[in-house]
Amino acid sequence: MLGPIDELEKALGKLPGFGRRSASRAALALVREPGRLLMPLIAALKTAAEEVECCAKCGAFTTKGFSPCKLCTDTGRDSHILCVVEEPSDIVSLEASGAFRGRYHALGGKLAPSRHFGPDKLRLGALVERVKAEGFTEVLLALSTDMEGDATAGYIAELLSGSPVKVTRLAFGLPADSGIAYSDPLTLKRAIVGRRDV
Repeated sequence: MLGPIDELEKALGKLPGFGRRSASRAALALVREPGRLLMPLIAALKTAAEEVECCAKCGAFTTKGFSPCKLCTDTGRDSHILCVVEEPSDIVSLEASGAFRGRYHALGGKLAPSRHFGPDKLRLGALVERVKAEGFTEVLLALSTDMEGDATAGYIAELLSGSPVKVTRLAFGLPADSGIAYSDPLTLKRAIVGRRDV
Protein backbone atom coordinates (compact mmCIF):
# COMPACT_ATOMS: atom_id res chain seq x y z
CA MET A 1 0.00 0.00 0.00
CA LEU A 2 1.27 3.45 -0.93
CA GLY A 3 1.86 6.07 1.71
CA PRO A 4 0.56 9.65 1.31
CA ILE A 5 3.84 11.00 -0.08
CA ASP A 6 4.10 8.09 -2.54
CA GLU A 7 0.52 8.74 -3.68
CA LEU A 8 1.31 12.44 -4.13
CA GLU A 9 4.43 11.58 -6.15
CA LYS A 10 2.43 9.16 -8.29
CA ALA A 11 -0.27 11.80 -8.95
CA LEU A 12 2.30 14.49 -9.82
CA GLY A 13 4.15 12.03 -12.07
CA LYS A 14 1.09 11.83 -14.32
CA LEU A 15 1.42 15.52 -15.21
CA PRO A 16 3.17 16.51 -18.45
CA GLY A 17 6.78 17.47 -17.85
CA PHE A 18 7.06 15.59 -14.57
CA GLY A 19 9.36 12.60 -14.48
CA ARG A 20 9.89 10.39 -11.45
CA ARG A 21 12.57 12.65 -9.93
CA SER A 22 10.78 15.95 -10.52
CA ALA A 23 7.53 14.49 -9.14
CA SER A 24 9.41 13.33 -6.04
CA ARG A 25 11.06 16.74 -5.53
CA ALA A 26 7.72 18.54 -5.99
CA ALA A 27 5.92 16.21 -3.58
CA LEU A 28 8.59 16.67 -0.90
CA ALA A 29 8.55 20.46 -1.33
CA LEU A 30 4.74 20.51 -1.00
CA VAL A 31 4.70 18.51 2.25
CA ARG A 32 7.72 20.39 3.63
CA GLU A 33 5.94 23.75 3.26
CA PRO A 34 2.20 23.07 3.50
CA GLY A 35 1.22 26.65 4.35
CA ARG A 36 3.19 28.26 1.53
CA LEU A 37 2.87 25.56 -1.16
CA LEU A 38 0.46 22.72 -0.43
CA MET A 39 -2.63 24.57 0.81
CA PRO A 40 -2.60 27.22 -1.99
CA LEU A 41 -2.18 24.42 -4.54
CA ILE A 42 -5.13 22.50 -3.07
CA ALA A 43 -7.26 25.67 -3.17
CA ALA A 44 -6.25 26.43 -6.79
CA LEU A 45 -6.99 22.85 -7.90
CA LYS A 46 -10.38 22.94 -6.20
CA THR A 47 -11.26 26.25 -7.86
CA ALA A 48 -10.14 24.99 -11.28
CA ALA A 49 -12.20 21.80 -10.88
CA GLU A 50 -15.29 23.79 -9.94
CA GLU A 51 -14.98 26.82 -12.23
CA VAL A 52 -13.21 25.87 -15.48
CA GLU A 53 -15.02 24.29 -18.42
CA CYS A 54 -14.74 24.25 -22.19
CA CYS A 55 -16.66 26.75 -24.30
CA ALA A 56 -19.68 25.08 -25.90
CA LYS A 57 -18.93 26.83 -29.20
CA CYS A 58 -15.16 26.70 -29.76
CA GLY A 59 -13.94 24.31 -27.07
CA ALA A 60 -11.48 26.77 -25.46
CA PHE A 61 -11.07 26.92 -21.70
CA THR A 62 -13.48 29.35 -20.06
CA THR A 63 -15.05 30.04 -16.70
CA LYS A 64 -18.42 28.48 -15.94
CA GLY A 65 -21.18 30.89 -16.89
CA PHE A 66 -19.10 32.44 -19.70
CA SER A 67 -19.94 30.25 -22.68
CA PRO A 68 -19.58 31.29 -25.47
CA CYS A 69 -16.18 32.48 -24.27
CA LYS A 70 -14.41 35.82 -24.74
CA LEU A 71 -12.72 34.56 -27.93
CA CYS A 72 -16.10 33.73 -29.47
CA THR A 73 -17.80 36.98 -28.45
CA ASP A 74 -14.92 39.39 -29.23
CA THR A 75 -16.20 41.50 -32.15
CA GLY A 76 -12.65 42.63 -32.96
CA ARG A 77 -11.60 39.19 -34.16
CA ASP A 78 -11.57 38.18 -37.84
CA SER A 79 -14.76 36.18 -38.34
CA HIS A 80 -13.72 34.94 -41.81
CA ILE A 81 -11.02 32.52 -40.68
CA LEU A 82 -11.42 29.54 -38.36
CA CYS A 83 -8.37 27.89 -36.83
CA VAL A 84 -8.87 24.20 -35.99
CA VAL A 85 -6.70 22.81 -33.20
CA GLU A 86 -6.52 19.50 -31.36
CA GLU A 87 -6.83 20.67 -27.75
CA PRO A 88 -7.89 23.80 -25.82
CA SER A 89 -4.27 24.16 -24.68
CA ASP A 90 -3.30 24.73 -28.34
CA ILE A 91 -5.53 27.82 -28.34
CA VAL A 92 -3.61 29.15 -25.34
CA SER A 93 -0.31 28.68 -27.22
CA LEU A 94 -1.59 30.34 -30.42
CA GLU A 95 -3.01 33.28 -28.47
CA ALA A 96 0.34 33.73 -26.70
CA SER A 97 2.04 34.04 -30.11
CA GLY A 98 -0.17 37.02 -31.01
CA ALA A 99 -0.07 35.92 -34.66
CA PHE A 100 -3.69 34.80 -35.07
CA ARG A 101 -6.78 36.99 -34.63
CA GLY A 102 -9.52 34.79 -36.06
CA ARG A 103 -11.88 32.26 -34.47
CA TYR A 104 -11.01 28.85 -33.02
CA HIS A 105 -12.39 25.33 -32.94
CA ALA A 106 -10.84 22.67 -30.66
CA LEU A 107 -11.51 19.10 -31.79
CA GLY A 108 -10.76 17.44 -28.46
CA GLY A 109 -7.99 15.25 -29.90
CA LYS A 110 -6.93 13.76 -33.20
CA LEU A 111 -7.67 10.56 -35.08
CA ALA A 112 -5.80 7.66 -33.52
CA PRO A 113 -7.16 4.29 -34.66
CA SER A 114 -4.54 2.41 -32.60
CA ARG A 115 -6.07 3.94 -29.45
CA HIS A 116 -9.65 3.46 -30.73
CA PHE A 117 -10.03 7.22 -31.12
CA GLY A 118 -12.13 7.66 -34.26
CA PRO A 119 -14.07 10.54 -35.85
CA ASP A 120 -17.00 9.99 -33.46
CA LYS A 121 -14.79 11.09 -30.52
CA LEU A 122 -13.91 14.45 -32.11
CA ARG A 123 -16.00 17.61 -32.43
CA LEU A 124 -16.19 17.19 -36.22
CA GLY A 125 -19.97 17.53 -36.56
CA ALA A 126 -19.84 20.83 -34.69
CA LEU A 127 -17.01 21.95 -36.99
CA VAL A 128 -19.01 21.25 -40.16
CA GLU A 129 -22.05 23.03 -38.70
CA ARG A 130 -19.98 26.09 -37.77
CA VAL A 131 -18.45 26.28 -41.25
CA LYS A 132 -21.95 26.17 -42.78
CA ALA A 133 -23.56 28.60 -40.33
CA GLU A 134 -20.87 31.21 -39.71
CA GLY A 135 -19.69 31.97 -43.25
CA PHE A 136 -15.98 31.35 -42.85
CA THR A 137 -13.92 31.73 -46.02
CA GLU A 138 -10.89 29.85 -44.69
CA VAL A 139 -10.31 26.97 -42.27
CA LEU A 140 -6.72 26.86 -41.01
CA LEU A 141 -5.70 23.44 -39.70
CA ALA A 142 -3.19 23.93 -36.87
CA LEU A 143 -2.69 20.24 -36.12
CA SER A 144 0.30 18.11 -35.14
CA THR A 145 2.69 17.15 -37.91
CA ASP A 146 2.75 13.49 -36.87
CA MET A 147 0.94 10.69 -38.70
CA GLU A 148 -2.23 11.09 -36.62
CA GLY A 149 -2.30 14.86 -37.17
CA ASP A 150 -1.82 14.36 -40.91
CA ALA A 151 -4.66 11.80 -40.98
CA THR A 152 -6.92 14.19 -39.08
CA ALA A 153 -6.07 17.04 -41.45
CA GLY A 154 -6.84 14.85 -44.47
CA TYR A 155 -10.13 13.72 -42.95
CA ILE A 156 -11.21 17.32 -42.26
CA ALA A 157 -10.20 18.42 -45.77
CA GLU A 158 -12.37 15.63 -47.16
CA LEU A 159 -15.28 16.58 -44.88
CA LEU A 160 -15.15 20.18 -46.07
CA SER A 161 -14.44 19.44 -49.73
CA GLY A 162 -18.05 20.15 -50.76
CA SER A 163 -18.13 23.59 -49.13
CA PRO A 164 -16.79 26.83 -50.66
CA VAL A 165 -14.35 27.30 -47.77
CA LYS A 166 -10.60 27.24 -48.45
CA VAL A 167 -8.78 24.70 -46.25
CA THR A 168 -5.17 25.57 -45.34
CA ARG A 169 -2.57 24.16 -42.98
CA LEU A 170 0.19 25.73 -40.91
CA ALA A 171 3.47 26.00 -42.78
CA PHE A 172 6.12 23.40 -42.04
CA GLY A 173 9.79 24.09 -41.91
CA LEU A 174 12.80 24.92 -39.84
CA PRO A 175 12.21 26.29 -36.36
CA ALA A 176 13.35 29.86 -35.64
CA ASP A 177 17.00 30.14 -34.56
CA SER A 178 17.76 26.64 -35.83
CA GLY A 179 20.26 25.36 -38.36
CA ILE A 180 20.00 22.75 -41.09
CA ALA A 181 22.51 20.53 -39.30
CA TYR A 182 20.13 20.17 -36.35
CA SER A 183 17.00 19.36 -38.37
CA ASP A 184 15.61 15.91 -39.07
CA PRO A 185 15.08 14.74 -42.69
CA LEU A 186 11.26 15.09 -42.57
CA THR A 187 11.47 18.69 -41.34
CA LEU A 188 13.98 19.51 -44.08
CA LYS A 189 11.81 17.86 -46.75
CA ARG A 190 8.76 19.85 -45.62
CA ALA A 191 10.77 23.07 -45.52
CA ILE A 192 11.92 22.52 -49.11
CA VAL A 193 8.44 21.59 -50.39
CA GLY A 194 6.87 24.55 -48.56
CA ARG A 195 9.49 27.08 -49.67
CA ARG A 196 8.30 30.61 -50.52
CA ASP A 197 9.51 33.66 -52.39
CA VAL A 198 11.79 36.12 -50.60
